[in-house]
Amino acid sequence: MKKIIAALLLATAVASLHAQTAPSGRPSSLAVAEGKLSGQLIDLQGKPIAQASVNLLRVIHDQSTGKEREILFKSTSSLENGKFSFTALSTKDKWKLKISSVGYTAKDIAVEYGSDSKVLDKDLGAITLENDNRKLDEVTVTGRKALLEMDIDKKVYNVEKNIVAAGGTAIDVMRNMPSVQVDIDGNVKLRNAAPTIFVDGKPTTLTPDQIPADVIEKIEIITNPSAKYDASGSMAGILNIILKKNKKTGYNGMLTLGADRFGGTNFMGSLNLRQNKFNISLTGMNMRMRTNTEGDSYRESTIDGVKSTVNQDIEGKTKGTISFGRLGLDYDLSPRTTVSVAGIFVEGKFRPNENTMITTETQGNSNRISASERSFKPRGLQAGLVQKFKTEGEELTADFNYFGGTNKSNGTYTTNYLDNSGIIGSQIQKNVGSGDNKFMTVQADYVKPFKNGMKLETGVRAQINKLKNLNSNSLKARDKDDYEDISAASANYDNKNTVYAAYASLGGNLKDWVSYKVGLRVENSTYDGELINTNQKFHNKYPLSLFPSLFLSKKLTEKDQLQMSVTRRVNRPNFFQLIPFVDYTDSLNITRGNPDLVPEFTTSGELSYSRTHGKGTFLASVYYKYTTNLITRYLTQELNPITDKMDFINTYINANSSKNYGAEFTYTNNLKTWWDLTADLNFYNSKIEIDDKTPSEGMWTVFGKLNNTFNLKKNWNLQLAFEYQGKTNMPVTQNQTFGPPMNQAQSSSQGYIKPFYGIDFAIKKSFLKNQAASVTLAVNDIFRTRGNTIVSSGDGFYQEYYRLSNPQLVKLNLSYRFGKMDMNMFKKNKNQNSMEGMQMQ
Repeated sequence: MKKIIAALLLATAVASLHAQTAPSGRPSSLAVAEGKLSGQLIDLQGKPIAQASVNLLRVIHDQSTGKEREILFKSTSSLENGKFSFTALSTKDKWKLKISSVGYTAKDIAVEYGSDSKVLDKDLGAITLENDNRKLDEVTVTGRKALLEMDIDKKVYNVEKNIVAAGGTAIDVMRNMPSVQVDIDGNVKLRNAAPTIFVDGKPTTLTPDQIPADVIEKIEIITNPSAKYDASGSMAGILNIILKKNKKTGYNGMLTLGADRFGGTNFMGSLNLRQNKFNISLTGMNMRMRTNTEGDSYRESTIDGVKSTVNQDIEGKTKGTISFGRLGLDYDLSPRTTVSVAGIFVEGKFRPNENTMITTETQGNSNRISASERSFKPRGLQAGLVQKFKTEGEELTADFNYFGGTNKSNGTYTTNYLDNSGIIGSQIQKNVGSGDNKFMTVQADYVKPFKNGMKLETGVRAQINKLKNLNSNSLKARDKDDYEDISAASANYDNKNTVYAAYASLGGNLKDWVSYKVGLRVENSTYDGELINTNQKFHNKYPLSLFPSLFLSKKLTEKDQLQMSVTRRVNRPNFFQLIPFVDYTDSLNITRGNPDLVPEFTTSGELSYSRTHGKGTFLASVYYKYTTNLITRYLTQELNPITDKMDFINTYINANSSKNYGAEFTYTNNLKTWWDLTADLNFYNSKIEIDDKTPSEGMWTVFGKLNNTFNLKKNWNLQLAFEYQGKTNMPVTQNQTFGPPMNQAQSSSQGYIKPFYGIDFAIKKSFLKNQAASVTLAVNDIFRTRGNTIVSSGDGFYQEYYRLSNPQLVKLNLSYRFGKMDMNMFKKNKNQNSMEGMQMQ
């Protein structure tokens, strides 16, 4: 079955590519002049019209029909001054402009340079749009975005099209995104490594499971970031989560209510008000989450010549709540200057409980019951300034980003020892912890275009991150009446990370449709940590590091394009990997950080080919990543500080290196007016070399996703999503969290995951006027096949571990959108452009 599914995915991608016709454009070897097209949109009073939709279509001769046919080439929106422009146009082709804006009559303009024309820059001057006198409250927009929009250097995933994730979190969204893998614990992987998560283009302490899906507009997948981006992230690149922002004049909002079959519920409300120079947005959400997990594990181990086996049958239930709030304000100081400020509030609490039956050869049978609680209260403040200049494209931005908060945890772990008569003794362990974090970044960026087509981008950035952890353990041993503090497993830890960076990049166009972008980023970082109990201090100062990047793009035809990129990046060890705290909450799964870790550096190369044909786009990429000092989990035998005996302890080490290379194919197409298809297939090989003495073998695997969206009659929508993961190495960089439930530590250098697949389905019905209301029914993991089986082995041990979480989860969601345009709001604004966006989408 699994081989058939993998073959089907491959056949889909190959057949889609084969079905495309040969390029109709001219060969790139011919000298083709590149033209520029520009203009300015104004109203009848001569005022500029901003945010108008300007579509450029290429007019070709269809040989099959003998008639002319129009193909969408590029789209843009007019700026605040009403201007728009397009570049890299063939002067020998026919073009057509389609211009539209709510409140104005649409206009079409034919454009020809002429075969003998020597004029490469065509300025259409002022283009006047007439008022549309139709009743504004009847204007609606019926167009829809594609599920996936692809650019040569990133993919943009439109979350509103993913009805399967309704009522969930960003984790549920990412399960159905191409290129992205999500494991049973919610750990996100991009090409089998952990990516850096951004929110609105900025670093964040929020994790994907703390961000509701309904507040996300889109997610950008950037596999090989340029020098403009933070160099952190190493092998995996960046996932940039863009939150919803509404700029419609008037007020509008949404209410969403949902529930699932395990007792989870969600409620969200959003409101947006825009008048004149002000835009205010408010979003609030509360989610009650219920998670059921089942699993088992088997371990063989040999310590000091004594062989033993351990079998565990595990059942876990987690109850949790998350509250999310965001208040944002944008204010236009002038047509070229905008300031914005936003506050983010998150509060959550989880109560995981786990019941584990344990059978061992040496210690007999036991029953381990864990009951714990974890809470967190992140707070965020974002402020920004955008200053545009008279020169089109010249811009200065300044951003301030702060996230901070507190967290608390407590747990009781009871182990009951059993014989045929019942409980013959008990051991109880208690763990109490707290902490706080402060994450602050300040950044400024400047963009300067030049008349010859070159563009300079430069900027500076400072990041300061402070973390504090207080943790204590106590143990009431078997046949004891009192608790004793376990000082060796209790840690009060404080640390500070700083990163200072500057970058510059220069881009432009060369002859023969070749564009380039070359950049250099410079970063300096330090790390200071202290064990407060013992006054033991740790200090690492990482030297000034250079991170160059090079991007080359070659336009073969109007439909075909090649791009090559080479970058260097870094992944610095995080707090949980560095802290030398021994987590003894599970005596069979002891974990500890390593304060001696050093950063890993990755050099990445990628070659991509993209082709558009009709409404379809195909993107093929081959990539290679080489990492030195790879940070990876490692299970080893060490002296247990609690028992003073040899035991298995899972920690982190710097391996010699790793190699990761493969090929990825992505295809998206609006096959019919009612059928959108997105397919993604990734073949890759990953290899980790621990040291010169440890042999290492690479592992080839395949990962694929197939997503179908059907837009049926009478406002019905269906979505069917499928994913397959072949046998693969454990992800090489994965954050550690402390304590159960069911958090079995595994080593990426010593283990692999067995193949699995999953299928999700959703159906949505829209109703009422303008489809303002909708109801969505979704089923995740229909066939209970998304369970993970992890196999790991090393010196003295072999282990298999299986888990399945929330199979066949049924969710029901109800949404209602509302909005009103108060015409009195426009009386103070004489600019007709204030009427843009009066429709309710």
